[in-house]
Amino acid sequence: MTNEEKTVRFESPDEVARRLDEVDYLSDDSIAATVFLADRLSKPILVEGPAGTGKTQLAKSVAELTGARLIRLQCYEGLDESKALYEWNYRKQLLRIQAGQAAGDAKGWDEVEEDIFDEDFLLTRPLLEAIRAEDPVVLLIDEVDRVELETEALMLEILSEYQVSIPELGTVKAKQIPLVFLTSNNTRELSEALKRRCLFLHVGYPEVDRERLIVERRVPGISGELADQVARIVRSIRSMELRKAPSVSETIDWARTLVVLGKETIDEQDAAATLHILLKYQSDIERARAQLLGTKPGT
Repeated sequence: MTNEEKTVRFESPDEVARRLDEVDYLSDDSIAATVFLADRLSKPILVEGPAGTGKTQLAKSVAELTGARLIRLQCYEGLDESKALYEWNYRKQLLRIQAGQAAGDAKGWDEVEEDIFDEDFLLTRPLLEAIRAEDPVVLLIDEVDRVELETEALMLEILSEYQVSIPELGTVKAKQIPLVFLTSNNTRELSEALKRRCLFLHVGYPEVDRERLIVERRVPGISGELADQVARIVRSIRSMELRKAPSVSETIDWARTLVVLGKETIDEQDAAATLHILLKYQSDIERARAQLLGTKPGT
């Protein structure tokens, strides 16, 4: 038996969708249902999909609507236990040993070890901080596909048991079960062990109507016609063979640019002239411009 506390945050998927909408996150049925089940089943959510589709924002929005503290672990190549879980404050430990020697303490190593490996010398990192937290927490493990398999393995105990084993202190069990979101841009295949512990959610590019609503919500002052045109043009561009398809965040940036330029509607010339806001590679810009203007790429 553990001292975990289970709090039901949502009564139904419809409530999840409604409350996400209240914090300006427009979800769909799959997103709402997965968040609801993660809460009820105490399971982490592995959120995969292209960059810029709102995976990270989902965790932030859930934290906002539940009033929970967001603890974020930003993953990167080379991330290790000392930055993800915990490490010992070696400088403080050394000072403690030196202070004992100066005072003439005649302690054996076992006593010294017990003295310096306690809570006072522990430096908590995001994963351990989320487990030890007494207040409600949303834990975001962002871009987990960037870490090596060894670091990924460090997370398995937390994702399945909501606890951390520290050899010098024993097992630290969660005082409350956090909502956990892992995001992945699918740059590498994650381990089966990690996937087994999570509910899977794919967040792809939204349908035209949903992207139009997102643009209207996130771009103050945009006309309904312009928001619809932006969503449809972006959808058309994403269907092309590009090095990098435009993300939802880039759609929003493009729409904001058009509003700043005073556009109520947009034609092919206006779209072609501002593609550098939407696309990030010159080859993609030339290909999209050619499609918009009916010319050959590079002309």
